[in-house]
Amino acid sequence: MNLRLSSAALVACFAILAGCMTPPQTPVALAPQAFVAPTNNYGVYMAALPVVDTQFPGANCLLCMAAASLMNSSLTTHVKTLPYEELPQLPAQVATVLKQRGANVTMIEKLDFAALPDNGKAAPGFSCKDLSGLKASHKIDKLLVISLTMVGVERPFASYIPTSDPKAKIAGAAYIVNLADNSYEWYVPLDVQKAADGKWDEPPTFPGVSNAYFQVLEMTKDQIVKPLSN
Repeated sequence: MNLRLSSAALVACFAILAGCMTPPQTPVALAPQAFVAPTNNYGVYMAALPVVDTQFPGANCLLCMAAASLMNSSLTTHVKTLPYEELPQLPAQVATVLKQRGANVTMIEKLDFAALPDNGKAAPGFSCKDLSGLKASHKIDKLLVISLTMVGVERPFASYIPTSDPKAKIAGAAYIVNLADNSYEWYVPLDVQKAADGKWDEPPTFPGVSNAYFQVLEMTKDQIVKPLSN
């Protein structure tokens, strides 16, 4: 865990939230009309993946963060070597599923959400950003977004003291926005976690934690792809 990067991440998150002050979005089941023509032209976009790393929530003061980082330095060193595996290919897998359901798909490589205007009518069930301009610029009716905010391993703390063993974790959300009115036609919050089976503290390769991490990668993919396939 890099303390400097963590502080910067907090600032970035605050800046994003400041322009998007809505309550946390609850899950939205896939809308029956999600793939009905003629409004079945989809854009598929995945935000840049976060660096695979450790996080220590609850170690809130600078000294607490330093102590947690030092205590778990071997774990962090190893976690940073773990690969994304097939995670970068997830948009292509989603696009294949959408096409199988009759959708026309455009892959969108770059999208600056921060530059998009806020949705003045934002409310639960609606995007806090006004995405309607993408309808004309990309010739799409709906946008499917995969946004992961954490990939790696989390170990909670109470100040200086760990309160549980580390768990592999992926957090974020996947969702579909109808560009006609910025409503969600599907929204899945992601908080996929798994502890090591058996002993976790086995440096330098931490096989139990590593195995949990790879399982979480698969579990995350399933949580995104399977609902779209049904």
